[in-house]
Amino acid sequence: MMRRGWGPPAPGRRPPWWPEGEPFPPRRWGRGGPPAFVRRLGCFLVAILGSAVLAGAVVGGLIAQRGGWPVAFLAAVFLFLLLLGGIGAARRMTRPMDSLIEAAGRIEAGDYSVQVPESGPRDLRSVARAFNEMSARLKASDEQRRGFLAELAHEFRTPLTVIRGQAEAIADGVYPGDPAHLSPILDATQTLDRLVEDLRTLVLTDAGNLVLHKEPTDLGALATDTAESFQTLAETGQLTLSAEAADNLPPIEVDPARIRSVIGNLLSNAIRHTPPGGLIKVGVAGSGNEVVVTVTDTGEGIPPELLPHVFERFVKGASSPGSGLGLAIARDIVTAHGGKLEIQSTVGSGTKVRVTLGSSGDG
Repeated sequence: MMRRGWGPPAPGRRPPWWPEGEPFPPRRWGRGGPPAFVRRLGCFLVAILGSAVLAGAVVGGLIAQRGGWPVAFLAAVFLFLLLLGGIGAARRMTRPMDSLIEAAGRIEAGDYSVQVPESGPRDLRSVARAFNEMSARLKASDEQRRGFLAELAHEFRTPLTVIRGQAEAIADGVYPGDPAHLSPILDATQTLDRLVEDLRTLVLTDAGNLVLHKEPTDLGALATDTAESFQTLAETGQLTLSAEAADNLPPIEVDPARIRSVIGNLLSNAIRHTPPGGLIKVGVAGSGNEVVVTVTDTGEGIPPELLPHVFERFVKGASSPGSGLGLAIARDIVTAHGGKLEIQSTVGSGTKVRVTLGSSGDG
């Protein structure tokens, strides 16, 4: 009599004897069947087993005809060597998979430096190569994350130190609570506010969630208005700031607030790195359906070893007081508009930055 519960299960229902945690019904191979290396391994094992059976049958026939222990002994040795060779060959074929499994465990444990040998059948070599590339990217990403957090902690620490020091001095009666001693606190809070906004923008661009409120915009008017707002800062640094826009520029679909922040960042960098008596010029010109905004200065320029990395986060010159996020954010915003941000610089001669926006950024 069949025991209850061990009969044929209901369709789609796991029988009690099926292993826990295993899907039921079992997943099947895709349309193409199992991977090629699995098929080759199976064929190899079947060939070994078939050879052993065939050899056993042949040797068994010899024993039956001639008899005697020598023939039986030789048959046993032959079968043993055949099976041993088959096991060794199978082991050589499965060793790459064992390496992958072990490496995957180390990746899971947080060791992103692990690499696997690219050996075995072609399919396994391809998997190993992809695994190594993935491991290298994970390692680079982890290092970048650690460096980002370290730089972020440093950037927050500086203004917080100013706020705490000034506030404690005022509370202890060392300084009076007048505008002169409250001003450093306000400046530090503004620095923190800009840093938080920059980080928010970075998070949105990384997640692909940066919302652009586009509208037809006259980039010539936008750029000249932005330059005008920096006139006082330029005059304080004894700099000459001018802006010129071509006539009849086509309206471009952009987010005015975001593009204004890009131009403002470029102007802020130019003013910061141009010595007194220098020139800063904003130019806007049309080229077909595109509009190009250029910011040119006669400042100190960017060292050639730093120039290829200026769009990376927290990368800045030794004398730069900024956070090193401005150009990275500017490029992300321009890229989100479908445009290009390019920079040319020569030490001692100045820097020229080009922002190209046009029909490719519409939508």
